[in-house]
Amino acid sequence: MSGVKLVYFNGRGKAELIRLALAYIGLEFEDVYLKEKSEVEKLRSDGHLLFQQLPLLEIDGKRIVQSGAILRYLARRGGIYGNSNDESTRIDELFEGTRDFYGPLLGMVFRPEEDVLKDAKEKVLPRYLPAFNKVLEETGSGYLVGKSLTIADLGLIETLLVLVEYLGDQILTGYPQLQSFYKNMTSDEKIASFLLGPHRHPKNDQTYVDTVKRILY
Repeated sequence: MSGVKLVYFNGRGKAELIRLALAYIGLEFEDVYLKEKSEVEKLRSDGHLLFQQLPLLEIDGKRIVQSGAILRYLARRGGIYGNSNDESTRIDELFEGTRDFYGPLLGMVFRPEEDVLKDAKEKVLPRYLPAFNKVLEETGSGYLVGKSLTIADLGLIETLLVLVEYLGDQILTGYPQLQSFYKNMTSDEKIASFLLGPHRHPKNDQTYVDTVKRILY
């Protein structure tokens, strides 16, 4: 295999954070979009999808599945996974928290948008915004762990980007640490470049939903 390839659908889903991580650690990559059911079936029959799921990252002569495994691989390779076992453990803890925070948003467009956003405002924001604001207040560095960006920070900014996109930045009112975090992360040169670049995907739309359903169901 030559080059780095991320195999997924032409949308955000579970691949967008991988795209952000690849861009942040400076790895050029190609988005490979699946469009037909036969393409996924071939990947499965060739044994490339161990658990029959996407995304799939082709890198360094290997194929990696499971989004969490892919992201940790990239974090280790890019030096954004902490400087000690204790730091890596804390990063894991907070990173998994960002995935729980982001999880309900994966239903966007697959469920009525108003239902997803209603659940987010009533159940998700009150649970996670105070928690992450508190962590940032305790570290005092502007980052979730230590004094530099880690994969946990990328996981949090991905979630906040989607929430602000749909609900506006007023959702961060009353959470000063998160307001500063959002401003600093979106001003970061590498993140800002990704957000304006070709690998950043727009909101999932009905075309994306129809493609995913046609291929997987």
